[in-house]
Order: sequence, then C-alpha cells, then structure tokens
Amino acid sequence: MTSTTTSPPAMTPRRAATAALLGSALEYYDFFVYGAAAALVFNVLFFPSGDPAVALIGSFATFAVGYVARPVGAMVMGHFGDRLGRKKVMLATVVMMGAASFSIGCLPTFDQVGLLAPALLVVLRVVQGFSAGAESAGASTLTVEHSPVGRRGFFTSFVMVGYAVGCSLATIVFLPVALLPAEHLYGWGWRVPFWLSAVVVVITYYVRSHLDETPVFAEAKEERAVRKLPLSDVFKYHWRSVICVAGASLMAAMQTLFAVFSLSYGTSVGVHRSAMLAVISGAIALSVFTLPAAGYLSDVIGRKRTMLISSVGCAVTIFGYLWAISTTDVLLIGVSAFINMTLFFSCYNGVWTSFFAEQFPAPVRFTGMAVSNQLGNLLAGFAPMVAAMLLVPGPSGWLPVAIFGAVAAGIAAVAVLGMRETSKTPTEMLGGPRAQPTNPKPSPAGTKRTVEAVTD
Repeated sequence: MTSTTTSPPAMTPRRAATAALLGSALEYYDFFVYGAAAALVFNVLFFPSGDPAVALIGSFATFAVGYVARPVGAMVMGHFGDRLGRKKVMLATVVMMGAASFSIGCLPTFDQVGLLAPALLVVLRVVQGFSAGAESAGASTLTVEHSPVGRRGFFTSFVMVGYAVGCSLATIVFLPVALLPAEHLYGWGWRVPFWLSAVVVVITYYVRSHLDETPVFAEAKEERAVRKLPLSDVFKYHWRSVICVAGASLMAAMQTLFAVFSLSYGTSVGVHRSAMLAVISGAIALSVFTLPAAGYLSDVIGRKRTMLISSVGCAVTIFGYLWAISTTDVLLIGVSAFINMTLFFSCYNGVWTSFFAEQFPAPVRFTGMAVSNQLGNLLAGFAPMVAAMLLVPGPSGWLPVAIFGAVAAGIAAVAVLGMRETSKTPTEMLGGPRAQPTNPKPSPAGTKRTVEAVTD
C-alpha cells in the first residue's frame, strides 16, 4: 500500500527577504517619523504649554508606550504565528501598523480637544507597538525558514535593510517638513509623513499576500507538531534562551539613543534640526550596504563573534558621537555617526534577526523570538526618556547618557556570550538538543521526522 504526502512549499529566500524588507521598512518608517515628531512636534502640540523639559519628557513617554505594548503584541501575535502560520500574521501586522500611523496624522491637538489629544495619541501608539511586537520576529522567522544553511545570516539581514530603507524614506518625507515655517510645520506639515505610510502598506501587503508559507511550518502542521500553547512551551523549555535574547536585545537602546534622543539633544545645543536629521538619516541610509555585509560575515565567522565586535565598538563610539554633538560641528557629528551607526551598530543590527530566531525550534520560534526580543526592547523604548532625565547642563552634560548606552551594550555582549552559535546548524536542528516528542502522533506518511519540543 502506498501512502502519499503533500509536498512542502519550496524555499524562496529572495522573495522572503523582499517581503521582510518591505514590512520592516514600514515599521521603521513609522518608528523614525514618530521619533522625529516626538522630538520636534508632539511636545508642542499634544502637551500643555509650560516647562519645555517636562513637555519633552512627556512626548518621549508616548514614544516609550509603544514599546510597553510590544511584548503584549509579541505574545498574542506570536501565538497565532506559531498556530496559524507566519504569513497570515505578517499580513495582519502590516494592516494594523498602517492604520494606526495614518490615524495619528488625523489627530486633533491639545489646543483643540485638551487632554483627549495625548490620550488618543497614546492609544494609537499602543496599536503601533502591538503590531511592531510581532513584525521583526515574524519577518525574521519567515526568512530564516525560507533560507538555506550557510546563507541564513545574509538573507535574514534584509529584515534590517528594511530598517535603513524605512528610515531613509521617512527622512526624505520629514526633512522638507522640518524646514517649513513653524506655523505650517505645527499646522499641517507634521501630518503628511504619517499619511504617506499608506503607500508602503499597500505595496507590502501585496508582496506578502503572494508569498508561500514557510516549508518548516508547513511540515510541522502536516506532522501535527503545531503547539496549542506556544508561550507556555517557550517559558517551560526555553527559558534560558528567553533570558539571553532579552538581554542581547538591550542593544536596541543604542538605536533609539542615536535616532531619537540625539536629534533632540542636537537641536538643544544649537545644531539645526535639518542638519541633525540629515546626519542621522545619512548614517542609517549607508547601512543598506553594511547590514547585508554583516549578515554575510556572520555566516563566515559566526554570529557571536560579529555581534561582540559590534557591542564593544558601539560602547566606545557612543561617547565620541555625543561629544561631537556637543561641539555642534556638523562634519564631526557626521563622521562619528558613520562610525557608531553605519559600521559598528550594523554588525549587530544585521545579525540579530537570524541569531535570535535560530535560538528556538520551529514549533515555538515565532513566539519565542518575539516575546524575548520585545522584553529586552522595553529599555530601548524608554531610553530617550531616561537619557533626557540623565542629561545635565554644561559641555559634558551628555556623559551620563553615554555611560547609560555603554552599559546597555555591555549587558548585551554578556548575553550574546551565553547564546549558542548557530551559523552552521541545520535548520531542522535549531533550538538545541532534542527531548522527547511532545506530539507522539505520527505523520500520516510515517517517514518524515517528528518536530519535537526542545529543552535548553
């Protein structure tokens, strides 16, 4: 008697990388636009006039709220990503993110509706964070599972190439807005970048809707290895990986200090906002080249070695970057930004997308990466607000902020040391040593491997 099995979907790494890039571009377009608006606009339009420092901290607090919502989004959307499939959830995240961003551009200001204005801003920021909590992890999981061994780092690095593309697009849109006279900037100009996110949503949804489910998930579903409660399995069997990935994710604080806090700090010491936007976006835009190079390098010399180089480099160069801003010398700021962001941070940013996903087995990969990554990202969300409170008057007032960033990078480096090297590990073996099958029911064909629970 002959049994038949359904052929799993074919690996399409290039198409998966493109879909991941576009989704990440939308996420980070919204991230950069919101961060720029929080630093330059929201403190004026959405908070009572009075102490500018208090208004700025309140504005940065709404930025941080999105990061508080991310772990919740990671748990909920990660659950469905491991239960229903990567593709369906990735379509949902795009729609949610786009709808929230467009709606922010339609909000009334404090002068129009009072405290309702910041309340509505917080609600929509929560929706953004809920969606973003699953976006990077889902895109990374999808690309890792579509990529061949020895190339996973390279292809999955395009998730963060989307970060560079999204921030560049945001700058192209926001820079001319920032140059508007104050009455136009605070009147209608700041709304335009949020409205234009709808264009990215349409393109991303189209590309993702034409992408197949990953072969790994399709096989797990056929073999009845899909977990009923992925989150429970993650904390029961993979808690060490959760701790390490969460710790390694603290490195994201370097990103928010660079892209959000430094914009506010630069303008406060006399650097024109358009110059700071140009420097920040230029350094990030150049990462389009260094991010895939970092992913390729991690396939050759290993994920851990590449990320440790980044951690040490960023911890040192954040001092030079903030000092350069204090001098108000735009050329010096640009050079230090290139070293800190384009070179060193890219060695981390181009690798974590594959490395974190590879720490978990297929049945819980989406949930495991999403939850642990977003728990660590909480610090990143609050980093601009913490930095604003640490900043003190005087030429060296930036020093406590630099120490804060260096400590975050140091903790991330220690966490990376505790993780398993995975650059050469076969995809089906990712997640660590095998335990007893959690789903003893055999595959209908009786010939394929059973996807098993994994313990650290």
